[in-house]
Amino acid sequence: MSHDATSGGDSPFRSEPNARDAAPQFVLPLVVRIERDAPPARTDALETSARAVLTILSDERSLGEGEWARAIHDWQDARIRKVVRRARGAEWRRAEGLPGITVTGKSAEVRVFPPVPLDGWPKELAKLQVSGTDLDDPEPPVDADLSAPVLWLNPELDMSAGKAMAQTGHAAQLAWWELSDEERAAWRDAGFPLAVRTADPARWGDLTSGALPLVRDAGFTEIAPGSCTVVADHPALRRTPRG
Repeated sequence: MSHDATSGGDSPFRSEPNARDAAPQFVLPLVVRIERDAPPARTDALETSARAVLTILSDERSLGEGEWARAIHDWQDARIRKVVRRARGAEWRRAEGLPGITVTGKSAEVRVFPPVPLDGWPKELAKLQVSGTDLDDPEPPVDADLSAPVLWLNPELDMSAGKAMAQTGHAAQLAWWELSDEERAAWRDAGFPLAVRTADPARWGDLTSGALPLVRDAGFTEIAPGSCTVVADHPALRRTPRG
C-alpha cells in the first residue's frame, strides 16, 4: 500500500487538507537517549525507534480495553504524527518516570509514550529538544538480512537522525497494518527483528513502484511534502499480493 500525497486513498501522510484534519490531532512521542560521552550509533537508533513503535502498537495496554487503547485509536484515526526528542542525564530519568516503554538496541535507548494531543505534551517531554539528533555510524552497517524486514531509506534525501527515526517508525507501522494477525504475532514473538538501510540508488525505483508500504512525508519538517522517505520491505508482504 502506498501512503502518499497524490493517491486516491485517505492516507495519514497526505499533504493537502482532508477529513483526517477535522479530527483532534495527536502525536506519538519518542525520546532517544543521547549522552554526551556515549551517543548511540545512527542506524541502531533508527532501528530501535521502529521497534519502539511496533512495541507500543502490540502492547496489551494499547489493545481492547487497555489503558492506552483510546489514545492509540484516536491517534491512528488522524494523521499518525511522530516526534522524536532527545534527552540525557536527569532529563532521561524524568522521561523514564512517565508511562511508556523503553526499547533498547545495541547502543540506543528509545522510550515511546502513548499518544498525546498535539498541543498537550507532558511538561517533562515538552522541555526536551527536537534538534541535535545528528548521529553517526562508527562503522558502515553490514548488508541487511533479506529474510527479515528491511526499512529502506531514500538514498536521495538527507534527513537528521531524529527525522529519520520518525520516518522508520512510520514505515514499521504501515507494514504492521498490512500484516495478518498471524504474521503480526510471529513478528512480535520474534522480538520485531528488522534492519534499516539506505537503498542503492539503482534499486530505489523498483522498491517504490511495487506494492510494498511506502511513506511519503506530509512535509511538516525538513523535507518537501510528498517526498518518498522509506519503503517497508517485509518478507510477508513480498510474498503475498495485498488488495
